[in-house]
Amino acid sequence: MNSPQRQTSSFHTAGRHFLQIPGPTNVPDPVLRALAAPTIDHRGPAFAELARRVVTRLGPVFGTTGPIALYPSSGTGAWEAALVNTLSPGDRVLFFETGHFAVLWQELAERLGLDVEVVPGDWRHGADPATLAARLAHDPQHRIKAVCVVHNETSTGVTSPVPLLRRALDEASHPALFLVDTVSSLGSTEYRHDEWGVDVTVAGSQKGLMLPPGLGLNAIGPRALEAHRTARLPRAYWDWDPLLDTAEHGRFPYTPATNLLYGLDVALDLLAAEGLPQVFARHARHAAATRAAVRGWGLTVLCADPRAHSSTLTAVLMPDGQDADAFRATVLDRYDMSLGNGLGRLAGRVFRIGHLGQLSDLQLAGALAGVQMGLAAHGLPADPAGLTAALDAMSTS
Repeated sequence: MNSPQRQTSSFHTAGRHFLQIPGPTNVPDPVLRALAAPTIDHRGPAFAELARRVVTRLGPVFGTTGPIALYPSSGTGAWEAALVNTLSPGDRVLFFETGHFAVLWQELAERLGLDVEVVPGDWRHGADPATLAARLAHDPQHRIKAVCVVHNETSTGVTSPVPLLRRALDEASHPALFLVDTVSSLGSTEYRHDEWGVDVTVAGSQKGLMLPPGLGLNAIGPRALEAHRTARLPRAYWDWDPLLDTAEHGRFPYTPATNLLYGLDVALDLLAAEGLPQVFARHARHAAATRAAVRGWGLTVLCADPRAHSSTLTAVLMPDGQDADAFRATVLDRYDMSLGNGLGRLAGRVFRIGHLGQLSDLQLAGALAGVQMGLAAHGLPADPAGLTAALDAMSTS
């Protein structure tokens, strides 16, 4: 049966659709089977046991022993929860503009009535610790109440150095809360909420956790819990308090995403079976192979800082005069593969190759072969050495 993604084409399109966007990712078959289990009473003892188990098991993925709030929501909801539970109207919040999703989080904060200050960026570099240190030095009255950073910017393939940003806060003896978005890095890239001194970590289900969209998460540090007691932004659905009982009692204050929690339990099994260090190493290897292919094709990786390359996606700049969306349409039509589009100021200028979730070397090789064939089909010169470079990178790493 044809995939719902399939387009009308004169080309042969047998086989499975290649979903190579940076999320939602391909859902592994064991997780799909778990999602299809019969729904049970979310007020009953069996579900309470499941809820307690998955919330507890999420701790090692975040790198925390502290509480985790689990919402039926998107990552956007988890953004809002992080802000409304820790801040008050008019509080100043510092954002680093590292890409489209950093801008969206900033705009959400403005709508909540926060005083937003933005550190501009070129979308090719991550948040700079030296810039943060300089800004904190000019805030002796500690008007900045929170610093918000996207760890892995999904629109650009650029990561920000969370531990170094935390160090800048500590060296300045600045009390601002540190809020970090890990929507496209959690479960794929090394992350240590407790050790790195993050106050709230924001995440979603549809990327490294290998689930469909629908779960938003906050890992909550002790300083954030303290701020929560006096925060005055309005909150009802997003209030942490009733959700923090879940780990102990297995109860939610409203109807949870029951079957997604079945899937989460199995996704956590898969991460544990492979081992988180091995998961992180696989993602790093695939990212290096993808960048080798891009350079071999004579194209440019958007991320301009080798220290900031994402392990979960690679954004690729199109040559001058070429429309990235037209190229993506060619790849979808001829080879039944979806690539990520450019967002915000990058619309039409880049395409994004997702390489996260449960992805094998052979699957990535097939995806990169599809990009290479797509470049040729679109009339763009692409040296076939690109794919060879990627295969070499995977076989020698």
